[in-house]
Amino acid sequence: MYTGSLKQVPARTSAARPAAKSPALAQLTHPIPASLQDSARSWLAEGQVPERKAKLAAATVFVRDGKQGPEAYMTYRYKSPLGRLAFPGGLAVAQDFDPVPWSNPNAVCWAKAFDREDLGQAQALVVTAVREVFEETGILLASREGEACSLDAASTQKCMVTRQRIASQEKSFSDYLSQRGFKIQADLLKPLARWQSPDFYHKRYDMHYFAAALPVGQSPTLLEGKGVWGGWVPARQVVENPLSLALGDEIDQPDTRGVPFQELVAPGVMCLLRELAASSSSVAFLSKRRQVTLTRSQVEQDASGTCYLTLNPS
Repeated sequence: MYTGSLKQVPARTSAARPAAKSPALAQLTHPIPASLQDSARSWLAEGQVPERKAKLAAATVFVRDGKQGPEAYMTYRYKSPLGRLAFPGGLAVAQDFDPVPWSNPNAVCWAKAFDREDLGQAQALVVTAVREVFEETGILLASREGEACSLDAASTQKCMVTRQRIASQEKSFSDYLSQRGFKIQADLLKPLARWQSPDFYHKRYDMHYFAAALPVGQSPTLLEGKGVWGGWVPARQVVENPLSLALGDEIDQPDTRGVPFQELVAPGVMCLLRELAASSSSVAFLSKRRQVTLTRSQVEQDASGTCYLTLNPS
């Protein structure tokens, strides 16, 4: 778990909105990393060309209570449009649309929760969320009939090999569930938010966020050969210190060392961490009733030419 002391650095003019803006307004903006500034400027200069289609994606925010308040489990991602630090999740694949052993709520409920008309897409998003969590962390949100949600010998090498095969699409997640007698426990997930990547991104995602608590007896284990870093992040600490370098230094990758926390995460991730930080406990966060609406960020440019994102979180 991340417990490092937080150190502050001055905001970098190449990736943050000028400090002259009011604190209230600053909460509704998000910096664009220096590596993406040219792309954002080009997009604005070209008259905001038509956006690239956003691909279906899903992620799960696992939460728990820690010594410093609610925490979320996050992982490092190399050169990901989802941010270098994100919640377990990813892009929907064709196999996620296959029939799968399932326990309520059904696709109709999920379509309504995320304001989607296509029932097939709604169900696939749940499958994507559960599959990605299993691949990345070994947590399985599924169970056998009449049993509590748990996974036999989750940390064994055999299970790790299965996760690797599913991640490489050598093995179908649906087949794995059927062979083991598991059904997806959709009731363990809560609809949380829906965010689309900024318009200027070359790879855009229509990200559907779910919230969940870890099933009893399960704990996250990174995928061998792919996972680099994973840990429980105290929401209040990072939200109150967005310019801290501590977590990026702890991850200790070339693209995280010396990078402020707010530049490691996507806008939707930062807003969800703010919501978690404002919650009295993980239970309060999970039990909150939400009306999920699509949220998008807009590219703006200040007088110095620095681009940033304006947010309209639900």
